Amino acid sequence: MKIPLPYIARNLWARRLTTALTAGGLALVVFVFATVLMLDEGLRNTLVTTGEYDNVVVTRRSAETEVQSGVDRNMSNIVASHPAIARDAQGRPLLSKETVVLISLPRRGSGKASNVVIRGASQQGFALRPQVHVTEGRLFTPGASEVIVGSGIARRFAGVAIGDQLRFGQREWTVVGLFDAGNSGFDSEIWGDADQLVQAFRRLAWSSIVLRLSDSSRFEQLKGDLENDPRLTVEARREQTFYADQSKALSNFISILGLALSIIFSVGAMIGATITMYASVASRTAEIGTLRALGYQRRHILAAFLLEAMLLALVGGVAGLACASLMQMLSFSTTNFQSFSELAFGFRLTPLIAVKTLMFAMAMGFIGGFLPAVRAARMKIVDALRAA
Repeated sequence: MKIPLPYIARNLWARRLTTALTAGGLALVVFVFATVLMLDEGLRNTLVTTGEYDNVVVTRRSAETEVQSGVDRNMSNIVASHPAIARDAQGRPLLSKETVVLISLPRRGSGKASNVVIRGASQQGFALRPQVHVTEGRLFTPGASEVIVGSGIARRFAGVAIGDQLRFGQREWTVVGLFDAGNSGFDSEIWGDADQLVQAFRRLAWSSIVLRLSDSSRFEQLKGDLENDPRLTVEARREQTFYADQSKALSNFISILGLALSIIFSVGAMIGATITMYASVASRTAEIGTLRALGYQRRHILAAFLLEAMLLALVGGVAGLACASLMQMLSFSTTNFQSFSELAFGFRLTPLIAVKTLMFAMAMGFIGGFLPAVRAARMKIVDALRAA
């Protein structure tokens, strides 16, 4: 004979104030836990969506970022001649030789400077990144000192509106358009003509070569041919993999920090839940004795109090998750530890994160309620009724 669930739920409602305070503490822990997972997911999603699966990024061997890389013109021509590269309607290889540099721009409001990525791209670069499209103004003119600004940069930095002048590379560059890259990492970049940027910064080599495979299955062939060619000192990676690797250092930092905070807060929340359940047991001694006298066994008392604690945790978990979901309306920016440039991303809630969060809340409820439930189950009928 099991204790009915409505009876267990009514016990929580009967102590509304205590229930609300304990659930509030659990909700705070769940909020921290969920936002850390959402932050990590948002970061990884931003960088993974930056790349196309069939695109390949070729950089100097051992270079972790494009800023550190250099591929000279002779090597770039050898790479461009590989038969695995897809061709456009005119028979030209779908390939973009790009240069990437960092400049410093003032933030809106504070005026503090932060590093921003300037990417020199060819016209083919836009064909390789279909998620990038101009939303205001126009595309930069090849051969001109013009740039277009990503939506993430436009929101957070001053002096990047259409018609503004930016000075870098000993030139004045005119902002002629704004572009959106579908919440990918390109939103945190400024794009201009690759040939003009190479000249302005007196570069003798490209930072990277981005190409499209004619067939996705030919990646290993391309990678092997390029990396084993004695004339080349390059490394080839799928574009998604290349940008996902950029998130590892920052993602690890966020995960470690979030785990530490979650552990510290969860210990406090579980202590609070334990105290609440112990108080519940102490105030319901007569009830426990009556239930035992009616024929309910010890395991039923144990299960009832554990379920009560887990229902309490579930209430807090749902409340914390609901508050965390509101964070998706906010955008966040930080420094990419790999390139030391500004990177904008947002919180992202997925079904898997929701499940993990609620399981975490239920685990806190189980741990916090276990000892009080054992105490309630071990009460003897006579002692419980006498104490009443």
